[in-house]
Amino acid sequence: MSDSRQPSPAWRILPGIVLLVLVGLLARAVTAIVPLGSHLLVAIAIGALLANTLGVPDWAAPGVDTHGFWLEVGIVLLGATVAVGRVIDAGGRVLAIVFGAVSATVLLVEILSRWVVGIDEKAGSLLAAGSGICGVSAVAAVAGAIDPDRGQVAYATATVLLFDAVTLIAYPALGRLLDLSDVVFGVWAGTTMFSTGPVTAAGFAYSPAAGEWAVLVKLARNVLIGVVAVGYAMYYADGSDSVAGSTPTSRGRRAALRGRLRQLREGVPVFLLGFLLLVVMSALGAFTPAQRTAIGTASSWLFLVAFAGLGMRMNVREFREAGIAPVAVVLLALVVVSSATLAVTMAVL
Repeated sequence: MSDSRQPSPAWRILPGIVLLVLVGLLARAVTAIVPLGSHLLVAIAIGALLANTLGVPDWAAPGVDTHGFWLEVGIVLLGATVAVGRVIDAGGRVLAIVFGAVSATVLLVEILSRWVVGIDEKAGSLLAAGSGICGVSAVAAVAGAIDPDRGQVAYATATVLLFDAVTLIAYPALGRLLDLSDVVFGVWAGTTMFSTGPVTAAGFAYSPAAGEWAVLVKLARNVLIGVVAVGYAMYYADGSDSVAGSTPTSRGRRAALRGRLRQLREGVPVFLLGFLLLVVMSALGAFTPAQRTAIGTASSWLFLVAFAGLGMRMNVREFREAGIAPVAVVLLALVVVSSATLAVTMAVL
């Protein structure tokens, strides 16, 4: 018999959401008194400090874990504020930069992992997807396609999380040191940083315009995860077949094709569709200037709550699990591709 007194999911997540809001408000209060820069980065810092000293209490954990949802809703609402004309003007060049950077990152990480450092093939592929496409989400998607062991997934995840934390601080600092324009910084961050949350935080820490460009470019990268997951699935499946010496039947080939098409379809994030819908509605004049401002404000508050949760889920112990070899591989690839991408972006935008 079920317990009728069991709290509903809404009541279980509410305390954690309140905690996220309080952390966000504290960050705004701190930055209003002390000029520490973006309140979004301060919210992440406060959240990480609390999580790694006091820990996240059990009563707050379900609500804290909703931070990814608030980030996605904030990104959807951001679609209403995008200046479509500027995006169309720069669209072809930006897509070329994104495709070039993604291809270069994946190939370089694969080459360094397999033939320079000697990391296991599947672990190297997880690192390549995570650093080239969309961080931990890409690691999870490709892991589902190539069936690595749990140690390889943890290995790649810890490395990606480490670079998420480092680039979150390093990119805005470098951008201001180099005096990059909002557009150049946003495209650069969106093209070469790893996970969507840190990209969004770094972009909006730099400026609202840079944040919009960073999110837009990052979402364009995220679309590629389905293609990459299918590509890796085909590579490792073909390799397994050749090793086993077996010849797949036509029914097996059809089943494999259906599975890969499903991976391709599922690789497109649902919130991306919502973002694109609001971009189109905004371009068609569905929102007044006052409504666009209100939606932008709501998006900013959702980001604040999301980034407080992002900080509270940064676990220093997970960073320690990243070995020297994967960190060296990803660091070298990031420095090379990030530097080249920045040079190209400054030249063409």
